[in-house]
Amino acid sequence: MLQTLYDYFWWERLWLPVNLTWADLEDRDGRVYAKASDLYITLPLALLFLIIRYFFELYVATPLAALLNVKEKTRLRAAPNPTLEHFYLANGKHPKQAEVELLSRQSGLSGRQVERWFRRRRNQDRPSLLKKFREASWRFTFYLIAFIAGMAVIVDKPWFYDMKKVWEGYPIQSTVPSQYWYYMIELSFYWSLLFSIASDVKRKDFKEQIIHHVATIILISFSWFANYIRAGTLIMALHDSSDYLLESAKMFNYAGWKNTCNNIFIVFAIVFIITRLVILPFWILHCTVVYPLELYPAFFGYYFFNSMMGVLQALHIFWAYLILRMAHKFITGKQVEDERSDREETESSEGEEPAAGGGAKSRPLANGHPILNNHHRKND
Repeated sequence: MLQTLYDYFWWERLWLPVNLTWADLEDRDGRVYAKASDLYITLPLALLFLIIRYFFELYVATPLAALLNVKEKTRLRAAPNPTLEHFYLANGKHPKQAEVELLSRQSGLSGRQVERWFRRRRNQDRPSLLKKFREASWRFTFYLIAFIAGMAVIVDKPWFYDMKKVWEGYPIQSTVPSQYWYYMIELSFYWSLLFSIASDVKRKDFKEQIIHHVATIILISFSWFANYIRAGTLIMALHDSSDYLLESAKMFNYAGWKNTCNNIFIVFAIVFIITRLVILPFWILHCTVVYPLELYPAFFGYYFFNSMMGVLQALHIFWAYLILRMAHKFITGKQVEDERSDREETESSEGEEPAAGGGAKSRPLANGHPILNNHHRKND
C-alpha cells in the first residue's frame, strides 16, 4: 500500500506537463537537473542554521545591542500565588470583572491587587527587549545576505528581464550550482524558522506566520522538484528585497532610534507595497498563470503552484493592511510601532484609579476588559 501511495504521489501527470516523464529530467550530457532527493540536505542544514543563530545572537547581536544601548525596562515580578497562577495557566491571562471578584475572595487580595498581579504576570511572559533585538538582528543579517546573493544569481539571467524566457524549454531546464545553493539555503532557513517558531517572539499574527512558513516551504520544495526553478528564484529574491528593511527598522526601534526607525519603515512600506502588491501579482503571478498555458495544457502541478502563490498573496494583503495602519500613524504624528507586537503594560496602564477630573475618557480597564462606558481597549 505504501508503494502504491508513493507511486501515485510521484505520478508524472501530477507534477509534469503531458507527454513528459521523470526520465526526461535525468542528468545527461553534463547537464544537471533538479531532483526531489536534493532537498534532503535542507533538514540538517536547518539544524546548522539554528546552531549558527545561537552563536550569532550570543557573540554578535548581544554586543551590538550593548553598543546601541538597548536597555531593558525594569519589570516587577508577580508575587507567588497558587490560586492566581492556576487560573492564569488554566483559564487565561485576562480575567473578566466577575472573575476578578471571585479570585479576590479566593486569594484574600483586593480586586485591584488581583488586577495588578495579572498585569505583572503577563509582563513576565513577554519577551525581553534584548531577545527581540537579537532575533531581529539575525533575520536582518540573513535577509540582507540572501537578497544580495539572490540578485547575484538572477541578475545575469535572460528571464530576469524577459518573463517569457522563464518557460523557454520547460521543463527540460538544467540547473547551475548557484541556483542549487540559493534554493537549499533559502529552504533550510525557512525550516529553521518553523522549528524555532515556538520559542521565537510571538506576535499577533502568529497563525499567519505559521501559514506563511509552511506555504513557503511547500512552494520552494515543489518548485524545485517540478523544475519551476527560474520562477522560484525570482519569487525568493522579490520577497527578500523588503524583509531586511523591516528587521533593520525593528533593530533601531528597540535601540530607541525612533527617527531612524520611522524613516527606514517608510522605505520598507514603499518597497513592500511595490514588490508584494504590484510586481508579484501583475508580473510574477501573470508569468506563472498565463505564460505556461501558451506551451502546454494546465495540469495538477500548475494549479497547485499557483494556489500556493494565492495563499502568499492573501497574506501579503493582510500584512499590507497592518503596514498602512502604521504608516497612517506615522503621517499623523503618532509613534510608529509594530502592529503585530504586544505592548508592555505599566503599573498605571490599566486598572488604576482615573485622574481627578478625568471624566469618562480616563476610566480604567480591568485586565484588558472595559469597565462601565470605557470603549478604549489597550492592546496587551
